[in-house]
Amino acid sequence: MEKTKLYETHQKLEAKIVPFAGYLMPIQYEGINSEHLHVRNNVGLFDVSHMGEFTLEGDQSLNLLQLICSNDVSSITDGKAQYNCLVNENGGIIDDLIIYKFNDNKFMIVVNAANIEKDWNWITLHNKKFNNELKNISDTTSLLALQGPNSYDLLQKLVSFDLRTLKNYSFIEEDFKTFKNVIISTTGYTGSGGFEIYCNNEDVIGVWDAIFKVGKEFDIKPIGLAARDTLRLEMGYCLYGNDINEHTNPIEAGLKWITKTNKDFIGKEKIIDALENGTNKKLVGFKLDQRGVPRSGYKIYNQKENEVGIVTSGTMSPCLKEGIGLGYISNTNATVGDKLLIEIRNKKVEASIVKLPFISI
Repeated sequence: MEKTKLYETHQKLEAKIVPFAGYLMPIQYEGINSEHLHVRNNVGLFDVSHMGEFTLEGDQSLNLLQLICSNDVSSITDGKAQYNCLVNENGGIIDDLIIYKFNDNKFMIVVNAANIEKDWNWITLHNKKFNNELKNISDTTSLLALQGPNSYDLLQKLVSFDLRTLKNYSFIEEDFKTFKNVIISTTGYTGSGGFEIYCNNEDVIGVWDAIFKVGKEFDIKPIGLAARDTLRLEMGYCLYGNDINEHTNPIEAGLKWITKTNKDFIGKEKIIDALENGTNKKLVGFKLDQRGVPRSGYKIYNQKENEVGIVTSGTMSPCLKEGIGLGYISNTNATVGDKLLIEIRNKKVEASIVKLPFISI
């Protein structure tokens, strides 16, 4: 089992540490609800160094990315990032990821921790045609996520440039205090604004400590992966392995907005078929109308008690104090406002399909 460079720091903070995607990771510190609300209302820092990072360099870099990704990578300008999918020949999602563009010949690809080896093999296979320089820097790169409405004011005290000049999904490579080549990006997985900070492994403890030293003024708190999950779910963000996988078409997952058919890419024919002929199922968000907590794997029924789908993600929303979830259901039952029944411990609990996200920030 791998450990991030901050493992001993998490131990000193008395985090609850569990295996996650091959790493021993902090799942919570004070408690999921309090950590969740602290990010929504203030600022928190996550260690997400288990994530994977690849660098891609060469004059055929864009051509490779256009072939393997669903989104139009040519639309990214220097210093911008883009949410994307790797798609297989059957139109299934190999992984969802973020691409960072430094220039026409240099990109960074950030992938999910559990998919590092699979993604690396897929990209390497298709790079044989283009002969770009591809490096897996996952084992030498650490990643921190500073999230919440006070993250701007906090981080501004640690950098020499105006953070407000960084628009959403932008990044800059700068010195951070005494640390060189730190990437600061306006990305995240919480919906509460903030930054993701990439640095070398040997620097991450110093970066973490510097943020917490300045962060005392803002009552910064360390946040675990459990709150990261509830935060993303309130925003309706997909989680790979739960809401999307290799058998999920981006169209049925509500990811049409990152699927561009104005270019050729692997799986395009299946995507076009889904666009033209529709899909049998659709990912929807729902709220329970009664007390209860939906969980992944629970069955979904229509009002006639016919089984129509399955829950892929669910929780008790810390902000709404209501049970919320995502799930795939047949398209005939997938209209906002429609009533559903979620089977929770052999009891069918009424729920309503709602428009995502569950909360507005």
